[in-house]
Amino acid sequence: MTEATYPQLRIVPTRFLNPETTEKLLGELCGIDGIRRLVLNGPNLPALIPYGPARGMPNETSYRRSILVCGEEFVLHIHVGTILVELESKEVISQVKLVCDEVFADKFPYGISEGTYMRSNMTTTDYAKYGIIEDERILGMSDPKSKQRPIILQGNR
Repeated sequence: MTEATYPQLRIVPTRFLNPETTEKLLGELCGIDGIRRLVLNGPNLPALIPYGPARGMPNETSYRRSILVCGEEFVLHIHVGTILVELESKEVISQVKLVCDEVFADKFPYGISEGTYMRSNMTTTDYAKYGIIEDERILGMSDPKSKQRPIILQGNR
């Protein structure tokens, strides 16, 4: 495996995103050539209430619903708070900023910073959950508590 260093961005809105805003942002980002990987971070929205007197009952929330991104539909299991983006080159950064300015325009401020936020090599957790990984897009992206694999969407590739 080559040791290529790709620029990474962290997009931090000042509030959690609604599913509609998340869908719009991801749809716009999906149209940009040069995005390698994207990670959504935020608190879990479980289907069933995990504790308390209502334990086991359905968790009725409008934030947990299906969204359509890159022509594929998936259930949004989290309340999106930050977005991590790995790019092919630094030239794409200006396009990502333009998309964020457009989506967050009059709603609320956001911050965007460049740094290293995602692992680019196999972790022990990756190996324990999946064994030898052929698809390098999911390297370092496994959540030890999650019961599902990362979702891979095909954008403009």
